[in-house]
Amino acid sequence: MDREVTDALPRKLAGRVALVTGAARGLGRSIALRLARLGADVVIADLNLAGAKEFNETLSAATVMDECRALGVRSIGLEGDASSEAHVKAMFARVKNELGGVDLLVNAAGGVLRPPARGHADTMPQDDYRFIMDINLTSTILCSQAAVVHMREKGRGRIVSLASQAGVKGGTFAVHYAIAKAGVIHFTRCLAAEVGPHGITVNCIAPAFINSSRALAQFPERQELAGTIPLRRLGEPEDVAKAVEFLVTDLSDYVTGQCLAVCGGLTLTPS
Repeated sequence: MDREVTDALPRKLAGRVALVTGAARGLGRSIALRLARLGADVVIADLNLAGAKEFNETLSAATVMDECRALGVRSIGLEGDASSEAHVKAMFARVKNELGGVDLLVNAAGGVLRPPARGHADTMPQDDYRFIMDINLTSTILCSQAAVVHMREKGRGRIVSLASQAGVKGGTFAVHYAIAKAGVIHFTRCLAAEVGPHGITVNCIAPAFINSSRALAQFPERQELAGTIPLRRLGEPEDVAKAVEFLVTDLSDYVTGQCLAVCGGLTLTPS
């Protein structure tokens, strides 16, 4: 790991259990490692726990779970489909049995995993639409519902979901993805209103162009977009992880139902 990842952080989350979906690589992994550095026990949930290998993402240990354990916390890996109700129930039941339930949930699973060129509003295939909605929105809803059961019992909890600037700004690129992420934003607001009285906050983050391993493999041309962003660089996974830290620690005790743009100022530019 580089210096930034190994620098010590206050153990604000010691004694808390965090479940991060899509955590075997990319943004999810970066978030999981930061939560571990903050002292949380971390559950790595992913469809493929060896997903980093697919995109040549280098780990500092054999698995992401081992990376977390090296930071002095407990960590287990759960392989399953976050868009399947049966898989989600099984995952959360195991966390309850082994770690005592979930205090923090980060919904990081999802992505543009169908050809964007087919994702036009007037022509997108229904199979593409359903698939993109499931992995981005349905997974967020199912995992959040399962987490709320644990959090109500504890009388506290934090839920953070990854939306996207695509869900804020719209456009003609991967419209099914934009619709799904817009749904994540609105679901966040609705859930926050419902569970606030139980001591649970619900927020989301809308990144723009992030240098994750899969995004760079899918869209290598995105490097050329840095000049269009006010901060003149693409984001790094750690930029998103730092925003998650804000939303799951005492720094955001009075923040709920919000969508935080982590975009280098992209929201300031014309659509």
